[in-house]
Amino acid sequence: MGPGDLDQALCGVDVPHDPNVITGFLGSEDAGVYRLDHSTALVQTVDFFTPIVDDPRDFGRAAAANSLSDVYAMGGRPLTALNIVCFPIKKLGIATLRSILEGGLEILREAGTALVGGHSVEDDEPKYGLSVTGLVHPDRVMTNSSLRPGDSLVLTKAVGTGLVATALKVQLAAPESEKAIVDSMCTLNKTASEVAVRFGVRACTDVTGFGLAGHLVEMARASRCRVRIHARDVPVLSGAMEAASMGLVPAGARSNRGFFGAWTTIDAGISPETVDLMYDPQTSGGLVIGIPSDRSMDFTAALREEGVEIAAVIGSVYDSDQEGRLEIL
Repeated sequence: MGPGDLDQALCGVDVPHDPNVITGFLGSEDAGVYRLDHSTALVQTVDFFTPIVDDPRDFGRAAAANSLSDVYAMGGRPLTALNIVCFPIKKLGIATLRSILEGGLEILREAGTALVGGHSVEDDEPKYGLSVTGLVHPDRVMTNSSLRPGDSLVLTKAVGTGLVATALKVQLAAPESEKAIVDSMCTLNKTASEVAVRFGVRACTDVTGFGLAGHLVEMARASRCRVRIHARDVPVLSGAMEAASMGLVPAGARSNRGFFGAWTTIDAGISPETVDLMYDPQTSGGLVIGIPSDRSMDFTAALREEGVEIAAVIGSVYDSDQEGRLEIL
């Protein structure tokens, strides 16, 4: 599904109201948050997708890390997970399915998250992911609607997974690019989230299918502010720019630009390849975090000290704007 499709489908539908819902499907937040009491709230999310790499174990690892990411983006701690499996068992066999599930379990163990069950159906195309439940303090929820003028924007992973994955499909990606994409997708956003919580961050989202530009537009619109990023400061995966220069651009990037371009201004000097990178749909991408600019250097230093080596300040929030806009320079 493309950006805006779900909102359009739910337009005019009467959704049950509950005052304990802190974040729901409105506002384009990364996960639902439900208050249980004054000090505890549930974080709930679900995500699954088709294979983005050939190795089944790596697919399972990436899908699990991606599913957990939405809880981390809200400042939460994932507790339990349910497997979601669609699989052509007669075609691909039990050994392949086992490898996918083992990859997912590897990431769950790293996250300290318990697998408590799941559901599977036979399907022509394999799909895997998780439904995840976590906990967060109601007063410490990080949202995409909490940016403020004067914030700096910090990105914790390089972009370009969609472009590199497309190059992999047609066997035009170098071995180092394949390693880079697998390493990136299978890295949890756990540490970045924990450091953000420690710094009292309130504005955060994770970069996934809508690409960096799309998710920044969502933050700008939800926060009613104007956001500016510098493309030269955005970290890029090995091989992503080369894939863009060969025209190996996933269809999702074009859909993202078609939808989010209405709220985006791009400097005339930005190359077409760089524009493709900005809209490139990500799988298990990093976090975009808004933090007051006078704390951004300490924050990025803390991230790197904890092992989030790619953390970079990529832009800032510089003005209030009721409509919300993104500028790419």
